[in-house]
Amino acid sequence: MSKVFFSVSVSLDGYLVPPGMDLEHAGEPTYEDWGAQWGKLHSWILPTRFFRENLKIGEGGETGIDDQIVESTFRRIGVSIMGKRMFDLGERMWPEEAPFHTPVFVLTSQVREPWVRPGGTTFYFVNDGIESALRRARAAAGDRDIRIAGGADVIQQYLRARLVDEFSLAIAPVMFGGGTRLFANIGRDVGVDLVETIASPRVTHVRYTAHKP
Repeated sequence: MSKVFFSVSVSLDGYLVPPGMDLEHAGEPTYEDWGAQWGKLHSWILPTRFFRENLKIGEGGETGIDDQIVESTFRRIGVSIMGKRMFDLGERMWPEEAPFHTPVFVLTSQVREPWVRPGGTTFYFVNDGIESALRRARAAAGDRDIRIAGGADVIQQYLRARLVDEFSLAIAPVMFGGGTRLFANIGRDVGVDLVETIASPRVTHVRYTAHKP
């Protein structure tokens, strides 16, 4: 059976998103601030060769452990699940050939026909909750795994429901001092075991398994 996982970058003080992250105010000072913070959080992935090739933003790029982790994570994904807010932000920022190349299930109250993009990505809009989205994702994933892409609220919902098998964090040496915490509203019932820690020059990669009922 496919594994359910998430793999995200977090600040050293535990935030997935910096304060003021809102594309509705693009061009205003708050946008410039969170954009810079967002860039610092993901500065480890932006130079990697696989990331650059996948987004078609130029040849070359760095190899090494960060690049290997990016590629191995991408290769295991058969399906992604995300929330409507993440989709709304991405719809404005992703290139025409969205960087998933798999089915993507979007949790939303909006009723909408599937949105087919070049390069193998199709967005499906799920109106009846996280378990329904996961059932559809399992049917579509084949022999690959299911990534909970985000945002934080969606990850938290799957953790609380004990539907996550494992997760990886790229802990960046930045402090946000506010924003959206990755593990807010989780409680003490979600247990984890440390599997692996890998240090790179830019971040610390940590992988955990989650306890299941």
